[in-house]
Amino acid sequence: MSQRVRLLIEYDGRPFYGWQRQDDQPTVQGALEDACAMLDGAPVLVQGAGRTDAGVHATGQVAHIDLLKPRPIRKIADALNFHLRPKPVAVLKAEEVDQNFHARFSATGRAYRYIIVNRRADLTVDKGLVWRVPQQLDTDAMQAAARHLIGEHDFSTFRDAECQAASPVKTLDTLEVHRMAGRVEITATARSFLHRQVRSIVGSLVEVGRGVRDPGWMKEILEACERSACGPVAPPDGLYLERVMYEDHPWGQATGK
Repeated sequence: MSQRVRLLIEYDGRPFYGWQRQDDQPTVQGALEDACAMLDGAPVLVQGAGRTDAGVHATGQVAHIDLLKPRPIRKIADALNFHLRPKPVAVLKAEEVDQNFHARFSATGRAYRYIIVNRRADLTVDKGLVWRVPQQLDTDAMQAAARHLIGEHDFSTFRDAECQAASPVKTLDTLEVHRMAGRVEITATARSFLHRQVRSIVGSLVEVGRGVRDPGWMKEILEACERSACGPVAPPDGLYLERVMYEDHPWGQATGK
């Protein structure tokens, strides 16, 4: 019988065309599957908890694999990291799980973090890892706007045209805006998200923070259920899949690590 292994994964999304394997472009799934094949001596399917877009990062992505050649679990992460180098993908943890576990379908929630550097000066060390917004942001107004999106709603306004979800109705459990000196962080948790939902929400929140719109505008565009009502979509640079939650596992706790 094959050995099913759950992986906790971190990656820098800048060199990749997203998570999902493509035949002619570098992807995170592709890098992991190549490394797994080197380890197992045969093709291995890597099934992730979620598909991140091109340029989006992760500090707590989860995936599972089935290895035909069972091996000591303590050696798997190190072996995969050896085969992944020098690609900016790291397996932080590996754990053997039963055959009923599925990285995507067993997940009970997902958490994303979006990082904004709110300053006039250009980015240097953080370039490609955050979004620079030069205009001063009113985070109190952004938080007031965010409250309109909490709960179950039709999120068609914040749904990408290419989204393949069966329904635009989702339940947003939390949406919080925090400032730490020159950094503004927006965190969102839900069981699942629509394609580009978080980036669409962040872009609209920034319009409120810049003073272009008032907080009540967020309620108006949500209720419009029209993609054309959405504000500009935030770039992928500042978005991180921070953790995936499971009922039976401590990776679903505060840090996801």
